Amino acid sequence: MVMLAHALPSIEAYVDFFLQQPLPVLRRTIGEFNQLQRDIDSVTHQGIATAVLGDPLMAIRLLAHIETHRKRAQNHDIVTVNGALVMMGIIPFFRAFGKLPTVEDVLAPYPRALLGLLKVIGRACKAAHYARDWAIARRDLDVNEIVIAALLSEAAEIISWIHAPTLTLRVYDMQRIDRQLRSVAAQREIFGVTARELQLALIRAWRLPDLLVQLLDESQAGHPRVRMITLASDFARHVALGWDNAALPDDIACLSALLRIPPEALLRHIDAPETLWPKLLPAAYAGAFPATLQ
Repeated sequence: MVMLAHALPSIEAYVDFFLQQPLPVLRRTIGEFNQLQRDIDSVTHQGIATAVLGDPLMAIRLLAHIETHRKRAQNHDIVTVNGALVMMGIIPFFRAFGKLPTVEDVLAPYPRALLGLLKVIGRACKAAHYARDWAIARRDLDVNEIVIAALLSEAAEIISWIHAPTLTLRVYDMQRIDRQLRSVAAQREIFGVTARELQLALIRAWRLPDLLVQLLDESQAGHPRVRMITLASDFARHVALGWDNAALPDDIACLSALLRIPPEALLRHIDAPETLWPKLLPAAYAGAFPATLQ
């Protein structure tokens, strides 16, 4: 595998480079698959889906595989992991994904990058968890679509950690030195593009369903589903930096408006530390909406 050590001239150049590299998955995912195969007679689609949804990289591989192997008679997109597994079948799934490279092996020479990658993957899984919770609260028509979109909301940064570890470390080092430096500014300084700009290009290049492209397109932020996914990603990122992160009050206010619940009920639901409520709960928002989320 070739590691990118310098900036490329365009988004298209990044996409071309990333597509030429193999896409590894987490070692724990391989372990979970091996365990499931040892008990193949009792394996369920849900059991496999649980393992896949714990690994954004595996989710990408599965959905991309379904799209590239779709039959002509299949006239609708497969957006969810469960839908992909039903379409593919259990035995063919294990046959297709029996031998995969792991990120732990790929990034063995880059321990700091591996740690950074694992943190981002954990953050993406947290975003998917929040998005599921909030989609249920909004009575979304298909919660699983929201979950998979939120899980892939960090795809560009995940890929950058794997295939351009030294460049990505430079971005993080810049922000560590200057805590006021926004991530988009640091990304543009080092890569020439931002992760958000690269995101949709990668999703399209992997030939993932159009609905996922729409749900991850922040230019469509006026749509409640898109706004919820963006909020889940932002909230997971900000909480990872600590409940005292300066961006969280805005997140809480936006989420309160989206879910139409009072901020104090929201803070209680997400287990925000009560000692920080005065900072997280602007008085102007208190009692603005009926308490529908318990």
